[in-house]
Amino acid sequence: MSFVLPSKLAAPAATWERDVDVVVLGSGASGLAAALTMRPERSVLVVTKDMLAAGSTAWAQGGLAAVLDPTDSIEDHVRDTLAAGAGLCDEDAVRTLAREAPNAIRRLIELGAMFDPDESGDMALTMEGGHSHRRIVHAGGDQSGAEVQRTLDAAALGAGVEILEHTFALDLVLGHDAVGRRRAAGVRVARLDEHGTITSVGVISARAVILATGGYGQVFASTSNPPAVTGDGLALAVRAGLPARDVEFVQFHPSVLWIGPDARGQQALVSEAVRGEGAILYDGLGRRVMEGVHPLEDLAPRDVVAAAISRRMAEAPGGIGDHVFLDATHLGAEFYERFPSITDSCRAAGIDPAVDRIPVAPAAHYVCGGVPADLDGVTELPGLYAIGEVACTGVHGANRLASNSVTEGVVAGMRVGEALVAELPSAVDLPDDAGAAVDAALRNPAQRVELRSVMSSQVGVLRSPDGLAGAVRQLEALAATASVGVTGSRAAWEATNMLTVAAAVASSALARTESRGCHRRDDHPEPRAAWRTHLQVRLTLDGALALTGIPHV
Repeated sequence: MSFVLPSKLAAPAATWERDVDVVVLGSGASGLAAALTMRPERSVLVVTKDMLAAGSTAWAQGGLAAVLDPTDSIEDHVRDTLAAGAGLCDEDAVRTLAREAPNAIRRLIELGAMFDPDESGDMALTMEGGHSHRRIVHAGGDQSGAEVQRTLDAAALGAGVEILEHTFALDLVLGHDAVGRRRAAGVRVARLDEHGTITSVGVISARAVILATGGYGQVFASTSNPPAVTGDGLALAVRAGLPARDVEFVQFHPSVLWIGPDARGQQALVSEAVRGEGAILYDGLGRRVMEGVHPLEDLAPRDVVAAAISRRMAEAPGGIGDHVFLDATHLGAEFYERFPSITDSCRAAGIDPAVDRIPVAPAAHYVCGGVPADLDGVTELPGLYAIGEVACTGVHGANRLASNSVTEGVVAGMRVGEALVAELPSAVDLPDDAGAAVDAALRNPAQRVELRSVMSSQVGVLRSPDGLAGAVRQLEALAATASVGVTGSRAAWEATNMLTVAAAVASSALARTESRGCHRRDDHPEPRAAWRTHLQVRLTLDGALALTGIPHV
């Protein structure tokens, strides 16, 4: 690949320093769970480029998956997760998640989370795609993520976690330990005003740096992700020399509200829980989309449903080629109470979900790859931990099982927090140039439009070799385009990070010549035994991307 990507983000010299035990980058479920768990034993600083609750967690509708029904079992949760992951899950990680998920739910309840009760007063459990039992805990009908975020926000602030809002994490600061090994020593950050302009640059030194920055849905033109989700943490890790693993596995949610052919940016999600309550997908001619496609039909795993919808849209039945319809009218007025947020989104688009079929289409939703780490957050770089969607723990494999994501974030956050309470990494001195000004090429924010269009059109649900090769060429051209006069700002840093991530995703998707999980190639429609392999992308010293295969164990 002939990409030329920066090894650092350009910014002025630092004018201030801070020192804490642990700095957490990101303020979603995983980051706040970690920060909260470490208090009061450790001094913790949470850095977020936006407001405290601006990430993906607050937008999660469906809920959290955990075995709480006596007729369910840990083994069934493990089996369902492995089946969805299409041969690339780490079974030990999956088993740990399933075993610890119920305790994570109980911990959230202890902190004040209010999950929906059933008629008997016990926690209501719903069904979602790929699950063999009703095991999805939800809150406010379809406001589960918002309740988790609210709970963790209040608990973290109450426990004395310091929050640094409107602060952009630029790059890791690297040092060396007593035996000469590279390790994380802190992070270089920029404080921003309300317009995303730099007000100051600083260096935060820490014994441990936790990446909890979420995914990269905004590299696609249509996504369920909020605007802040631009792959910053993954790009930061890649610039520090870490690999990005399995980033071609981008889960496209099957049912995002379709509001017109020109819709861009964050789109309203229509939770999988709607299908869990019996909703059915139909095409433009009124034919069922999932009938005969999979034994679970409309509750098949997300990759299966998204691919089936995309294939049906390509046929343009009834002249409708850009969406299908989700029929939940059997719920009638009950829909309003069970799914209040979705109701509001539908009504804003002129749709009454109690009587109208809801137009939906797939959109980028959740990423299964990221920085390789275990469920304790441990990465290959001492002192750096990665949790939540930015991490590739092996829990999701090639496709995430519905509602395992927030659960994983809370479980991993608690685990890394407990580990860092038990023992902090040894201190390491900052290098002399830690706060020096950095002069490097940044991408023009205007390039985001082309980048996102290319990714959605060529690296979407169904991928072709020509489309992927064309996407790589277009991204290479963007990387080679001079960005004269572009200076450091949130918009420029995000655009630069998005290009780094998009290049890694497109290159990996081009290299993986098979269909597995949520990576679907029309030239290789089936999985291949030779590709039961993880792809890793690294940034070379000359700014190029290098891909290697790691056999799955």
